[in-house]
Amino acid sequence: MSELSFKKFTSELDDLVSFLTSEEWAFHSQPKPSYEEILSRYHEGSSAEAFWIERENIKIGLLTIHDISDTIPSFDIRLGSNFRGQGFATEAIRWMIEYLFQLPDKKIRVEAYTRSDNIAMRKTLHKCGFVKEGYLREAWEHADGSVSDMMLYSIIRRDWESRSLTPIRMDELSF
Repeated sequence: MSELSFKKFTSELDDLVSFLTSEEWAFHSQPKPSYEEILSRYHEGSSAEAFWIERENIKIGLLTIHDISDTIPSFDIRLGSNFRGQGFATEAIRWMIEYLFQLPDKKIRVEAYTRSDNIAMRKTLHKCGFVKEGYLREAWEHADGSVSDMMLYSIIRRDWESRSLTPIRMDELSF
């Protein structure tokens, strides 16, 4: 039985601000978002859908699916530091894949972007059936103006349905 439950974020703004300002998010472009930044993003609205990741009725993380109305969504996951390294991200991402590929609008693929130095996330994505598709040089901008290299991963519907991995043809041509 799963240790986690997922509850759709509705309007728990105080909880959101508390969670996002409670610690530093090292592998995010804005590692320490301010109250004002969170409120601004919240009030801008978007085509995102968010879920609290809960364990024993305690909010331990937040999973945000971006471009939920598109056939190719991406996502962001944040786990509190006390809950990292215990398999919860793997469980949450697998839940999200099932959720997205079972929606009636037939998602084609789910994309994931992470900094190249975020080894834990790269391992988690691989464990969840994502395929590494690209290395994007200086593509991750930070709030302080610096940039990092970024990795692109995806899982496609066909692979999810067949429980297999379709190899990419990155080196098919030399250009």
